[in-house]
Amino acid sequence: MNLVKQGVILVCIIRHIGLPGFREEFVMEELRNLVIEKTFKTPRIELVHGSGEISFSGKSLPENASKVYEPVLNWVTDYILQPMEVTNLRLNLEYFNTSSMLWISKIIKALTRINNPDYRLMVHIYIPLEEYDDMKGSADMKESFNPLTDILQNSIPEVSMKLYATDDSSKVIRDAVVLF
Repeated sequence: MNLVKQGVILVCIIRHIGLPGFREEFVMEELRNLVIEKTFKTPRIELVHGSGEISFSGKSLPENASKVYEPVLNWVTDYILQPMEVTNLRLNLEYFNTSSMLWISKIIKALTRINNPDYRLMVHIYIPLEEYDDMKGSADMKESFNPLTDILQNSIPEVSMKLYATDDSSKVIRDAVVLF
């Protein structure tokens, strides 16, 4: 079997024990990038395999969240089989509804299954400056992210989270590393 797409091909060979000389070839194509352009109700989603960049930006209020996020979850499921050493998940969402959050949670959970403890998953969260300042003044910034940190617990790759304060034009003004 020989599948070639854009001149890139990866071949995995498996030898079965007990069957000398038998070999089976599975062809696994290199993962293509996936870009979903933003609309009035959906975010721009950019998944770049070669750099390990996964980003969501804009609003996420789709009427049918599975239509938007299922292809993303499928891509991430393929990505974790051949990940980069560092995966950057960038969440720059102005607003998201409950169904979007459920899908994003599934995507994050899938990324925690990158099967190499020497690899790193960096979660970058962008929030308005006012919210950032309010959190910074609270007793424990980490508690503000308990739902996310709960998902990230027991992750196979090393996980780091970085918080960014942005102005009205989405320019980063401040940042902080949130350890857990």
